[in-house]
Amino acid sequence: MPSPIALSRRALRDLPVLAAVPRTPLARALDDRVWRWLGPLIVTLLAAVLRFWNLGHPPTLMFDETYYVKDAWTILNLGYEATWPEGSDEQFNAGIVDGYTTTGSYVAHPPLGKWLIAIGLAIFGPESTFGWRFSTALAGTLAVLLLVLIATTLFRSTLLGVLTGALFAVDGQAIVLSRISLLDNFVMLFALLGFGAVLLDRRSRDRRLEAWRAARGHELAVGWGPALAMRPWLLAAGVAFGLTCAVKWSGVYFLAAFGIYVVVSEALARRRAGVDGWLLASVVRQAPLAALWMLPAALAAYLASFTGWFLSSGGWGRSWIETGGGERWTGALAWVPDAVQNLWHWHADIYAFHTGLSTSHPYATPAILWPLLARPTQIHYIGSGMGENGCTASYCSEIVWSVANPLLWWTAIAATLYLVYRFVRYRHGRDALILTAVAAGYLPWLLYPTRTMFQFYTIAFEPYLLLALVAVLGGLTGLIGDPVSKNQRILATRLAGVFLVLVALLSAFFYPLWAGIQTPFWFWQIHVWLPSWV
Repeated sequence: MPSPIALSRRALRDLPVLAAVPRTPLARALDDRVWRWLGPLIVTLLAAVLRFWNLGHPPTLMFDETYYVKDAWTILNLGYEATWPEGSDEQFNAGIVDGYTTTGSYVAHPPLGKWLIAIGLAIFGPESTFGWRFSTALAGTLAVLLLVLIATTLFRSTLLGVLTGALFAVDGQAIVLSRISLLDNFVMLFALLGFGAVLLDRRSRDRRLEAWRAARGHELAVGWGPALAMRPWLLAAGVAFGLTCAVKWSGVYFLAAFGIYVVVSEALARRRAGVDGWLLASVVRQAPLAALWMLPAALAAYLASFTGWFLSSGGWGRSWIETGGGERWTGALAWVPDAVQNLWHWHADIYAFHTGLSTSHPYATPAILWPLLARPTQIHYIGSGMGENGCTASYCSEIVWSVANPLLWWTAIAATLYLVYRFVRYRHGRDALILTAVAAGYLPWLLYPTRTMFQFYTIAFEPYLLLALVAVLGGLTGLIGDPVSKNQRILATRLAGVFLVLVALLSAFFYPLWAGIQTPFWFWQIHVWLPSWV
């Protein structure tokens, strides 16, 4: 006969994802002191300052802004991405922005991210370098607030929620990706929205399943009633992941991973509830119903991003059939409109481009090296001698460098690996949710070892690395999970405090290299901690 202690531990382990985070008296006391509204507000304001300060500098197109900013401007004017003549970067930098043609441009990604960049151009004008980057800075700031809310819900602790957001607010990669008009910040934001929606659906699902069990018993809980119940958060997750795909196709990995997660977690929740036939019910009913909630919503959101392409006639591939580029489908698919067939051809061509992309680039980094922070991307660099560009040293550097805070990054990677071990041993539902997101953002890239990719792609799953880190810190300090001894709590809290102070100091140390501030050359050199960083 198991002891009462063993039974209580087993019950604690088998509780649903949110209930698996018991709140200790210390956590409740700290939450009473931490400003429930002021804390998230301060962290969000900190993120905004670090992202929006001097956002228009450097006043030139950086890295792939040459594609996305100019594409955004043509999308705003034509409804689709158009081509630009040679030398257009210099003209665009000088404020001459009407040099585009009306010929559709062969693009590598769906249009949503460029539509979002176009918002800043519409508000501030295409001549404003601040306007070029406004939307990505806003996305990065909102992501910090969203992460605070998600972590607060996941850990049932405002303190840990604010801590998670603060770490994201001061990290270098998150700052740099918010200060340049690339697409990856939007991928991160929409995926995070989907993650939050799945989290809220899990909470709603657990409450609904418990209510059905209490009202009608185990046998009826397995019926169609709870399965057919309205799932607004699952619908929202489908929309969010569809929008992620509409920025970059890598969003499909999040959609697939969390679709599987929803079905598996539903099955385990029914097993924990003691429902007879839980496995059959999950396979036969829950999997198809989850797909019906998520997939049509995701597809609708994705196709909506092509509205400008559909309503215009000049987009790349828009008139593929009409101009003799290919033949219309026949047989069972003959009814499909030409516009949809043209869009399918667009997708087939872009898929071939992505799967075959393998070009040389000095900062290309295979995914296997991302956890090591082996090759951060140098976005922008200008070297100046004394008297040039305001340089007062013998030689100066102006760099925008998407290197993450090294201490924060490597610690978060270690915490994630520990979370894998902890999940294998204890099966905590909270850990499963976090690790699902990390896997969706990282593991698929390992399948393409020869493809050209960059370290900054990791922004898509960095929020979940920080959730893993805070989950470990919360467990060590006794804020969440099983209670710890007083001595362990004191020691862990002090070590955590030292760690957070060091992270903050390192962020201040690296910030000039994240924001493109001119510094003496030696200042940049002392930041090069690994030979591969240069």
